[in-house]
Formats: sequence, C-alpha cells, structure tokens
Amino acid sequence: MFSPARPLAFFLTVIPPALLRAETRELTFERDVRPILKAHCTQCHGEEEKLRGGVDLRLRRFMDKELDGGEHVLVPGKPDDSEMVRLIREGEMPKKGKKVSAAELTVIEQWIAQGAKATKPEPESLAAGPFITEDDREFWAFKPVAPRSAPEIRNPKSEIRNPIDAFVLAKLREQKLDFAPEADRRTLIRRVTLDLTGLLPTPEELDAFLADKAPNAYEKIVDRLLASSAYGERWARHWLDVAGYADSNGFAEADSVRLHAWRYRDYVIRAFNADKPWSDFIVEQLAGDELAGATQADTQQAVLDPKRRDDLIATAFLRMAPDGTGDEVPDAKLARNQVIAEEIKVVSSSLLGLTVGCAQCHDHRYDPIPQADYYRLRAVFEPAFNWQAWRAPAQRLYSLYTPEERARANEIEKQVGDINREAQAMSKKFLDEIFEKEVVKLPEEEREPYRAARATAEKDRTPEQKALIKKYPSALALYSLDLYDKDAQKKVVEKTAEGTKLRATRPSEGMVMALTELKGPAPETHLFNRGDHDQPKQTLTPGELTVLASPQIEPFKPEPQPSGSTGRRLAYARWLTSGRHPLVARVLVNRFWLHHFGRGIVNTPGDFGFLGERPTHPELLDWLASEFMAGGWKLKPLQRLMVLSTVYRQSSRSDASLKADPDNKLYGRFKLQRLDAEALRDSMLAAAGSLNRTTFGEPIAIARDAGGRVIAGLQKLDTNRDPVGVESLGGAELRRSIYLQVRRKQPLTLLDTFDAPTMAPNCEARNCTTVAPQSLLLMNDSFILDTSRTLATRLRNEVAGDARGQIAKAWRTLYSQEPKEADVLRALAYLAEQTEAVRSYHHGIQHAEDAPAPDPQLDALASLCQVLVSSNRFLYVE
Repeated sequence: MFSPARPLAFFLTVIPPALLRAETRELTFERDVRPILKAHCTQCHGEEEKLRGGVDLRLRRFMDKELDGGEHVLVPGKPDDSEMVRLIREGEMPKKGKKVSAAELTVIEQWIAQGAKATKPEPESLAAGPFITEDDREFWAFKPVAPRSAPEIRNPKSEIRNPIDAFVLAKLREQKLDFAPEADRRTLIRRVTLDLTGLLPTPEELDAFLADKAPNAYEKIVDRLLASSAYGERWARHWLDVAGYADSNGFAEADSVRLHAWRYRDYVIRAFNADKPWSDFIVEQLAGDELAGATQADTQQAVLDPKRRDDLIATAFLRMAPDGTGDEVPDAKLARNQVIAEEIKVVSSSLLGLTVGCAQCHDHRYDPIPQADYYRLRAVFEPAFNWQAWRAPAQRLYSLYTPEERARANEIEKQVGDINREAQAMSKKFLDEIFEKEVVKLPEEEREPYRAARATAEKDRTPEQKALIKKYPSALALYSLDLYDKDAQKKVVEKTAEGTKLRATRPSEGMVMALTELKGPAPETHLFNRGDHDQPKQTLTPGELTVLASPQIEPFKPEPQPSGSTGRRLAYARWLTSGRHPLVARVLVNRFWLHHFGRGIVNTPGDFGFLGERPTHPELLDWLASEFMAGGWKLKPLQRLMVLSTVYRQSSRSDASLKADPDNKLYGRFKLQRLDAEALRDSMLAAAGSLNRTTFGEPIAIARDAGGRVIAGLQKLDTNRDPVGVESLGGAELRRSIYLQVRRKQPLTLLDTFDAPTMAPNCEARNCTTVAPQSLLLMNDSFILDTSRTLATRLRNEVAGDARGQIAKAWRTLYSQEPKEADVLRALAYLAEQTEAVRSYHHGIQHAEDAPAPDPQLDALASLCQVLVSSNRFLYVE
C-alpha cells in the first residue's frame, strides 16, 4: 500500500489529525479513535465471526465490558485502569500485524482520560463483519459530485479569464497571496507546446507567435496544438501509464512478448486525437466485446467488421496486467488469480482512485471497503476471466484475415509445400545417384547389407547396421549434399528459395488481442478466505462498493446480452459513466490537472481514500468534474480551459508564493517541471531534425548493445546466440518514444534512467528523480552523443560559416530564447577551445585510409550541443 516515492505529506495523512494536535482539542471515538482501532484491532475484535476474547471494538458502547478476570476493557477517565491500554502498552496487542504506535496510543489514552466520548448514536447490534458508519459515507470522495459556482472575486489584481482562476485566486487570497506575473511569450509557447505535444516548438513556430499581435494569438496556438496528431501521441502516453500498457507479459522471468498489444496503443492515440468522449472511451475498454455483441465463439467474425473492431481492440485494456499464464509457471491456478487481482488494481486505481486491492485478503484496514466488496467487484469481471476455465494469452487472439485473404494464404502455403517437396525429391535423387557411385566402392559382400542399413530409419537400425554405417560413413550420402556435389546443392537451394519467395507474397495476418466471455452460465464468484483461492467461502454477486450504496447513488443492474454474455461489465461501465458515480469524473479530471500543472488537486491520484491526500481545492475539483460531464465527457474543451487560464499562464518565479507555499499547493506560480523521459528523447530528435514522424503500427524493436545498454534496434548475435551489438532499423529507431517496444523486464536505458515507469501492474503517478546516473548518461550515452552531432550538422548546414548564427539558432531551437551576449561569448570561447583541442588530438594520429577526415569544428560544435541539451535550461519547463 505504501510507495517509497510518496511525499512526507502522504504519510502524515495516515495519522489521524488527533495524533498531531491531541492535547489541543477534545477527542471523539468516531473521528480520532475508531480509525486507529480499525487499522489495528477490529479484524480480530469485531469483523470475524468469532470474537477474540469476546471483545468487540467496533462500537464505543461495546467497550463497556467486564472481562472474565474482572478487568474492564476501558474505564472512562482512567486510562491506567483500562485493560486495552495495558495490552497495547505491553505489546500484547495486537498479536498480528503492525503494532500501535506511541503517537496512536497517546490518542487512545487522552481520549479515555477525557471521558471516552462518542458523539453519535450507535446501533443496538451489529452483525459480524465490517461496520460502515455514516461518517464513512460522508467522506468527501464518496459523496456525489456537487455543482459549484465560481466564487466572486472583488477587485482582482490579476486577470480572471475563466472560473478556474476564480477558484484558485480565492484560496490564494485567504493566504494574502496573488497570482505570479504572466510568463513571457517565449516561455509560454515552449511550455504549452511541450505540455500538449511532448515536442519543442520550432523556431518558425516561435517567430510566428511572437509576430502575431492579435489578442487571441495564444488561443490560436492552443487550438493548433490540440488539433495536431502529436497531441494524441503525447496524451495517450498518460493514459497508457495508468492502463499498464506493455508489449510483454511480465510475471514470469521469460517476460514473453505480446506481439499484438500495439493495436490497443494505436486505439488510444486515435481516441485522444478524435476527442472521443470519455464516457464512450471507458465503456469500450471495459465492455467493448459486449458493445460489439460478441462472445468467444463469434469474436473472429466480429473483428472483421470495421464498425465493431475498435470496440474489441479497446478491451485489451483488461489484458494489460502482467500475465504469465502462457509461460511455464510453478502454480497455474495461483498465476491465473494473480492476473485477475492485478487487473482489478488497474481498474480501481485508474477509474475509482481507490486501493481496492488492499481488501483482497481482509477488510481494508483504512478505507470502508469490506473484503466482500472486493469480490463483488471481481464478480463483475469473473465471466471474462473465469479462472477455472482459463484462456491463456494466445487463446485471446483473433485473426484479421478476411475469407479471401485466408483462402489466398492457404493456396500459397499449398504451393510452397509442393515446391518444398519437389526440392526434397531433388535432393534425394541427387543423393541416391551419389550413393550408387559410392556403394560400389565397398566390398561386394557388404554392398547389399549397406543398402538395407541406409534404407532403414536411424531409430530402427540394428546394432550390426549401425556398425556397418560407422565403418563406411562417407558412403552414406543421405544428408549433406553439398559435401558431394555443390552444383547439385545449389539447384536444391534455388528451388527452396522459390518457395521462400512465394511465401513472402502471402497476405500478412494481423491479430487482435481482446477480452471476451464464453456463452453459458456465469461462473460463481466466491470470497476467498485470506485471499486463498483454495479456501472458497460464500458466493457473491456483482455489486458496487457498499460505502457508495445510498439513496443518492443507485447501484448498477446487469442484464444478460443477446450475444450470450452476462452484461455485467457493460452495466458497470455505463454506471461508472452515468454522471452519478461520485469518483470517476473526479479521478479523471484530477489526472488531467496533474499533467498540466505538475501537481494534482488530490496529489495522490490513485488514492482518493482515507490515506490519500485531501483535495487542496475541493470546490474546483467538483466544478471541473461537473464541467467535464456536462460537456459530454470531452477532454479537449476542458484542457483548453485549463491552459488558457491565468493559473496556467503564470511565471514559475514568485518569491511570495515560494516563501508562503513552497509545495505550490495553492498554485500561486507555475510549477517548474522536468521533461519526462519520452519528451526528453523526442525533443532531442526533433531538435536535431532526425525525428521520424511515422505514426502507428508495430512497436520498434529494442535490443541490448555490447555495453549492456538497451536501445532501439535489432539484436546482433554471435555464434553462441549471445548479444554482441545492435543493428539499425533504417531510421525506424528514430520514431517517437510511444512507438518503442515496452518490455517489463528490459526497459530502454535512456527512458528508464529518466523515470519512465515499469508496469507492475501500472503507474498511478510517475516519479521525478534527480540522480547521478542521469548526469552520467547525458555525458556518455551514445544516443546523446549521436543526436548532438546530428544537431550540430543541422546547425552548420542551415547557418553555414557563422558561429554566432549557429549559437543563436541552437538557443532558439532548444530553449525558445535568444542568447544573451554573455552566452554567445562563452559559447564562442568554448568552440575555439574545443576546436583546438580536437585538432591537437588528431595531429600525429595515423588514421585508417577509409576513415572520414577529422572535422575539429564539427566535433567542437557537437560538444557544445551536448552541453546545451544536458543543461537544466533544456531539461526543465518553466
């Protein structure tokens, strides 16, 4: 449940507020003590059918109990006389799990000393199991999204361009702060272009923006970027993170390749570019097969229908979790159930923003999610994942061959078979002719026995026959034609090549990776005792989280589909996107906000539960969610509002904001952000003019070079099949990073070093580290060196013979800025020094005749380019 990457503020939220200020306020059972007991005690004392020690700690009044030895569970006003305090102090309780901390014990003691008060009426009785209180239901994330009106701001110093600004400025004013000044145009175009496309603005785009004096010049830039194909490639990556996209199965050490996962990646890119409503986007991913009216038996036919194909491709969202069930695994049943568990984590963290997976083995220790709720959610997906009638990854693939293509492919295979058989016959004929020449060289009495031995299959030969062949091996003439007649062997090879050439004309067979159900009764879903599939308990039906069941929130109702599927996922997906679910829209808009502003309104985007951070601007979050749903669940209009806001256009520099709000929770300045891994690589390629803009298709292969780095390209192998280098892919390796193969066990070195996530099973929020290997990579990595040289060559070609002009062009390309005179002078001095150093290095060295002539000036310019792309000015977005 805990991630080492989470900030300190997260861990502080684990501790009830009373632990931080217990001595300054009156403590209550509901608010201060019950969360501690739920985390440590109630699993044994209240939630199991048999109470341990006969003690139930779920309600305050249950603690007014005298134990068998005459002790009292608690004595109001007297913590030292309360048995529960003694047991905790002496470490006897809890017997299992994490011990109660000293701070938590202090809260319990002070609460008892204050009279052990409860503030709300309690039920007369409780059945065994978790107890969800009204306070739980009133938690902010579980309440319906409430329409909000933007606050009225009187006499604002800064421009309020839309309601986002009003919400943020109202919070700033509470702390006597205001917006930072607006960023200059050069900073703004670099920021928004990288944000929306993951690429740098070109010098030409910069010049056009600076020259455009129209009041809506910035709005036009935003509209152009949102309409670009690069937008989908950039923003699809954000969703692929939470979906756990990978081109390999992970799980087992083999990390077998998923050859056809890329169609889902392309589907996501197309969806973003087309601004597909998220209400459709989510339904397609959770239940595209049911939308398409397809089950396992008729999916093959459905994928050939272009109108239904995307629906089926979308369901690969539910096939993205690590899955080793197609590989050799020690426990197949365990592996199957782990796939389901990982996929539920992906669904719940990406759409619900809850750590539902923590309830797999027992009731959630912090959030009001009983273990039964976990299995009710599992029951939604069980018909498609049915672990007792499991389908391995290869059984979830469906061919895109049309009947005509399949017939053509079969006919070609038949012809290839005929050619191969003809080649085999030729080879046999030649070998038989050679044998007849060789066998007469044997003693006459051994010729016929040798003929018989040769005609006998090797496994059926008698010891005498084996000895005879061993005696005259050169006469066998059964296998290696080239040892006897190279011309004859050439004819056989040419004939075989005819078949190979013909096979290359066969239509390529594409495959769709999809999730479907089997026709027939739905499998039963059981609650597993302590999460163990070998200990099934009661049967459960599909349902929503109990804490969300209230008069304002209607649960979903599955209806069997005409296709034969259960309709469970379709009903659930439509319920999630109905506009009445309290979590989905909030979770989504919070993620969008996070990517634009560098920090979420809820800064734990995968955890909106009790352990997650509270929203800094709850009214703004609900306004955004309402606006998103009212706008038809379309993302681009919402993004347009965000990036056109004054909040977004602020400078990243504000002394007042930095001093009063160092974490920028109030958004009183733009958060300085480092380029993420993909934007770093793609922007370098684009700046150098070498970025391959080809879109969609199969992933670009990755391989390990001789130095152990993982880079784009084809693997070279030595005679022992060991990797010894990497072959170029003819420019395909220079495509955008989203098209590179994603291997769970073999991440690309450049991307991995700059915090590209490993999908285990997905990534709720990326880390952003600053570590020594990043600097070492920027100094030594061949990609950095090669791309810097390509950039230098481009600068020299475009601004020939003008060092100042080359420096200015480099600054404009990489930083969207003009260099200051001091920058130019330092760069010129560096170029002169490096040129002389390179010239001195080459002087006196005997170069190979076919080696290119040394070019000290180009080497020096390449070195300068490497310095520029390694600088914070390039790596960070202001």
